[in-house]
Amino acid sequence: MKFVFIAKHRTIWPVAWLCNALGVSRSGFHSWLNRSPSARSRSDEAVGHQVRASFLASDRTYGARRVWRDLLADGFACGLHRIERLMRLQALRARARKAAAPRRLINAFDRLERRRNFEFPQFQLPGQTSCTPPRRSQRPLPRRWTRLRGRRLRGSSLRSGGPAGKF
Repeated sequence: MKFVFIAKHRTIWPVAWLCNALGVSRSGFHSWLNRSPSARSRSDEAVGHQVRASFLASDRTYGARRVWRDLLADGFACGLHRIERLMRLQALRARARKAAAPRRLINAFDRLERRRNFEFPQFQLPGQTSCTPPRRSQRPLPRRWTRLRGRRLRGSSLRSGGPAGKF
């Protein structure tokens, strides 16, 4: 990190002053400057390109875990934490999911749609080819069948003659 800082600010301040202020040698800085990238940094660069390609192919919806599984399927051997680090360095963040409609509204719309599209099934009895669906009677039940007081029926009994007895 010190060498990166010196490389960034060497146009403003002399390298000797920066090295002296940060406590590093000038020869160490110049050898770092001329050194080729390490195998790890080259590997990070190659995997980083694959991470970015996988992330963009998913329309920016994959997180680190899915990108990692995608890379494993492609044959790149690496760990999940490495993918997380590379995604952080490239500022790749998956988009948040859209909020779903509340379940109540979905059920209400579904019920309305079912009522709108309801059709009576065709009832067929043995020996019949087709018939119309049965209609409910609009006439209410007789009063004497519906009114109960205590445990006695009011009105005439269902038996022949006489008042109704106890159940």
